[in-house]
Amino acid sequence: MNAIERVAAFMHENELTLVTAESCTAGLIAATLADIPGAGKLLDCAFVVYSVQAKQRCLGVPQSTLAAHNLTSEAVARDMALGAARKSPANVAVANTGVTDATDDRIPSGTQCYAWVFKIGKADARPVVYTATRRFSGDRNRIRQASAEFALKGVMEHFLALRDATGRPR
Repeated sequence: MNAIERVAAFMHENELTLVTAESCTAGLIAATLADIPGAGKLLDCAFVVYSVQAKQRCLGVPQSTLAAHNLTSEAVARDMALGAARKSPANVAVANTGVTDATDDRIPSGTQCYAWVFKIGKADARPVVYTATRRFSGDRNRIRQASAEFALKGVMEHFLALRDATGRPR
């Protein structure tokens, strides 16, 4: 069983469903999960929001976040994930934004920012948010694939941390 199959099995066991909000990975997080048999029970939908305008229009990323932070930032990933979580009944949202090429002098190539949102417990409970930034090396497609796998592995890692901190969430 490979790492993504383990994530999918974990999601099945813990009744987790996913919505993605993807910029740099352009749907690859959802596609990587969809490669696993039974993914239809795990994946609600995927938002591919490559442009600034799509991030605002589809996910409600505030102009204030965009003005205060670079597009490749945990703050933007957080707002993307929260926006996706609001628009989906899934109990987990993951977002990714980043750069694969040397397109920004301030941000090294391969920098990827993430956010995971868990809607656990009562319907009116505040979601739990985790964020991270990682840098991957390789060509454009290798960085995107590593980024998608990291995002999915984070679902399991952060859910386990949440469960350890609060007891078995439901």
